[in-house]
Amino acid sequence: MHYVKAKGILSAKNGMNIYRGCTHGCIYCDSRSDCYNFGHAFEDVEVKENAVELLDEALRRKRRACMIGTGSMTDPYIPLERELGNFRRALEVIYRRGFGVTMITKSALVLRDIDLLKKINERTKCVVQMTLTTSDEELCRKLEPNVSTTRERVDALMRLKEAGIPTVVWLSPLLPFINDTQENISAILDYCAGAGVYGIVCFGMGMTLREGSREYFYAQLDRLFPGLKEKYIRTYGERYELESPNSRVLWSVFREKCAHCGIVCEQAGIFDFLTRLDGPEMGEQLSLW
Repeated sequence: MHYVKAKGILSAKNGMNIYRGCTHGCIYCDSRSDCYNFGHAFEDVEVKENAVELLDEALRRKRRACMIGTGSMTDPYIPLERELGNFRRALEVIYRRGFGVTMITKSALVLRDIDLLKKINERTKCVVQMTLTTSDEELCRKLEPNVSTTRERVDALMRLKEAGIPTVVWLSPLLPFINDTQENISAILDYCAGAGVYGIVCFGMGMTLREGSREYFYAQLDRLFPGLKEKYIRTYGERYELESPNSRVLWSVFREKCAHCGIVCEQAGIFDFLTRLDGPEMGEQLSLW
């Protein structure tokens, strides 16, 4: 890891990244793509040493409470967070300033902060978003080697449910010829139903590949699934969107099962839920002091 002093922490849409880079090792990671202009090795995590102070100042200046989001580029619960605790300190600022929060993660380390997440949710709003890709634990270890297994993530979702914290699952990505099966979709949705998730985000039955992430993904296919890279190249060439050959059937299974389980799968409704602050302080003007 290495440290930098950041100039700002919140995006125009109130998103933030405490860290930049990751050591989870997910073979399909889009954040490795060249378009994100990493000036350092992806696994050499950039730690924004003044992130918490910047966040405190940014929230102090806001006149209205809102939802603060994180995790779209770098999981806030990467292994380094266990020793540094920067995201926990950011959560403390969010709670103290009366804002809501939502994060995308693949880590059961989120349970370390369940006390604080519960306090935020009781005061404003907290939504934990958890990515699930496969119900097969052995396959999970191959696809996402340095992160909590699917079973550990589902257990975390159950604990969050018990604490009254709403959750959303990202069903992504579905890698063609690897985890794009009806059995996998059904099993994950059964997990989601059991954990009482609010909704499931699924943009497509497939995956995307850009320059940078494609090369890494293909190298991992050579290592883990010999011969599969050639099948990808024959099937998709250099396309950005790689739709599963089973897409139509998988969509049918997904929609029918979500409807049966009462899980929201309409994207606009889910993102409205994630960005809408509807806690007790909704819309109240904040003190500038």
